[in-house]
Amino acid sequence: MNGHFKTTCGRNFSFFTSFFRKVVKYGKKKNELTYGHTLAWALLDLEKKQYSVCSLVDKDTPNILLETLEEREILTDERLKRALKEMLEKGAVPYPDQLFEKDVIVAMDELDLNYDDNILKTLESGKYQIKLNNREKNISCDFTFTLEKPVIRHGDNGVLFGAEGADMFYYFIPRCKLKGVLSVDDQLLQIEEGSAWYDHEFGVQPTKEDEIKSTDICWNWLSVQLDNGCEISAFGFYNDDKEGSSLGRWVVVIDASGREKVYRDFNFEPLNTWTSTRTFYDYPTKWKLEIPEADIHLNVEGYIDRQEFLTLISNPAFWEGRIDAIGSWNGIRVKGPGFIERKGFHPSRDLDAFFKIVSRETLRSVRKILPNNPTREEASQLISHKDNLHYLDGLDISKYSKSVIQPIREIIDRGGKAWRSYAAVACCDAVGGNSDKARDWLALPEMLHVGALIVDDVEDNSAIRRGGPSCHEIYGQAIAINAGTASYFLSQICIYGQDVSDQKKLQIYNLFFECLRAAHAGQALDIEGLSYMMPEIIESGEGNLLEKRILAIHRLKSAVPVGILAEMSVIMGDGTELQIKGLKNYFESIGIAFQIIDDTLNLKGFKGGLKSKGEDISEGKVTFPIAKAMSMLPYDKRNQLWQKVSSKPKSRKIIAEVIDSLEEHGVLAACEKQAADITESAWKYLDPVIRDSFVKLMLRAFGWYVLERSY
Repeated sequence: MNGHFKTTCGRNFSFFTSFFRKVVKYGKKKNELTYGHTLAWALLDLEKKQYSVCSLVDKDTPNILLETLEEREILTDERLKRALKEMLEKGAVPYPDQLFEKDVIVAMDELDLNYDDNILKTLESGKYQIKLNNREKNISCDFTFTLEKPVIRHGDNGVLFGAEGADMFYYFIPRCKLKGVLSVDDQLLQIEEGSAWYDHEFGVQPTKEDEIKSTDICWNWLSVQLDNGCEISAFGFYNDDKEGSSLGRWVVVIDASGREKVYRDFNFEPLNTWTSTRTFYDYPTKWKLEIPEADIHLNVEGYIDRQEFLTLISNPAFWEGRIDAIGSWNGIRVKGPGFIERKGFHPSRDLDAFFKIVSRETLRSVRKILPNNPTREEASQLISHKDNLHYLDGLDISKYSKSVIQPIREIIDRGGKAWRSYAAVACCDAVGGNSDKARDWLALPEMLHVGALIVDDVEDNSAIRRGGPSCHEIYGQAIAINAGTASYFLSQICIYGQDVSDQKKLQIYNLFFECLRAAHAGQALDIEGLSYMMPEIIESGEGNLLEKRILAIHRLKSAVPVGILAEMSVIMGDGTELQIKGLKNYFESIGIAFQIIDDTLNLKGFKGGLKSKGEDISEGKVTFPIAKAMSMLPYDKRNQLWQKVSSKPKSRKIIAEVIDSLEEHGVLAACEKQAADITESAWKYLDPVIRDSFVKLMLRAFGWYVLERSY
């Protein structure tokens, strides 16, 4: 069901709900079937633009999923599967899914469903009753709806291809009179006027186990109730995510008297793309619907973009939300509300592919904050503040762009790993915040990071960065140093527009400068190097002190900045002090582990030859594996090792000898284990302080991703 209504106090809402029942297990005895039940519903407050969801699943869902995790494509990435298994073994499901508190009741002789006090039933009067509860948000409703149009069959006279790979029967009632009450914001609101839409699909009972299957199909579905008394439903099934192979497409048009006509020739075309900052899935939120034979032309737009519904039953999300249609019918202007459901149009992807999308969205955010060709007002904000336009008197904006913006964008536009940017939004969601409001924060970590890279390359005289010439190789050292430094302060603009209190902004500004101070301290120590310690360490074999020195540099240069970004994100999401501590510590640990693995990969070789194997050895650098070797190797071996490394060898033979020695004595394996131990310890602290959720699965899998990466 879905519906739209206005209350007696003038507030407007839309809602949808779906009751699901399907066979999940086939027993060996005759008719021994195990059914799974789920309930999904959402309420959209049109004035507040709040989309509140409730997703309930069977109490036995953790056990059912554990049994079928390997055979069902719930999640495609092996690390995510591992994280989900860990969560399910605790008897939990990822929020917003929650377990039913009571047994589900399904009557066999009439329509009477009770899913944990969420009810759908027919009344003796012929009306339908629906009761819904979102206990967490303290939202509930008690509605009745009365049929105002006849029953309509969808598809081919009611038959269409089903989500589980078998034919389904599908009928709907396109307009029903909606009455009842809604309890929200501690108020009981009476419906003044409202209209609902009723759908029912059902299939057949399986007669053997191999009939229980899940098929990867995709669909678009639309319902619209127009102000001329007519309705439209469009529906299309596809067996791939590019809408290339259709399994059936239909548009049903119902006139004001209830007569329907089915059309197969129509265009239902997405016009835009909105990307979720929770899943980084792409969804169209604007559409064009054209039915030439009926002379119907409609533009359809989501009331708000953020109407994504997360649930494990949808691998792991779909978009279902209120839309508004406006256009013409036989040349006459029409409009009306409706709903769109879009599911399955997400290619299977691992975390590498996921972070490519994060990188894409980070670049989009950077382009918004730092445009190559800024307008006068944009340039004023980049230089000072949008109200200080007089600062631009006599300024050549194109020259400003060429000497400040373009050198920064030169490096940013090549793309990076973007995991720091993910931290800036994921931590907000992990504590129950709305990361969509912090979308522009994706740019902040990248601009800080690239500013440091540009200056680092000058300091290290590095000629290559992100697969191309370093900034100073293109623009010269003076421009590069200035642009890299400017990038730190341009990052502040990401904080300007955030809709947060002055107190929070003050906290965030303080953290911003703490981040810069720590990173520059780490960089200074990295430039200074640790070679001065080596004679004493070789003699004593006390490599632990050397390890501590390197970890201190890694912490200041890499871990503290990403930890502080996580802390900022938790503040944005109204997290607790305990959550701040837990997420900050976790990302600091990931930052340290990342650098340890980076040092190790430099010796083992990067995937695809992205970096030269043993580059750190040829530069005579004291890295974490060298420090680890000082306490693991006997005196003669560690002395020989340092003699070779300190000579800054260019010979591939000598570099190979150093790497072979480290591997032979288990040094690289010991480094990898220490990185894993650091991350695991931080996770054990974090696990109990944030709720089990989809974002939490991502955070857990991300820790493994850093440890197990090959580049």
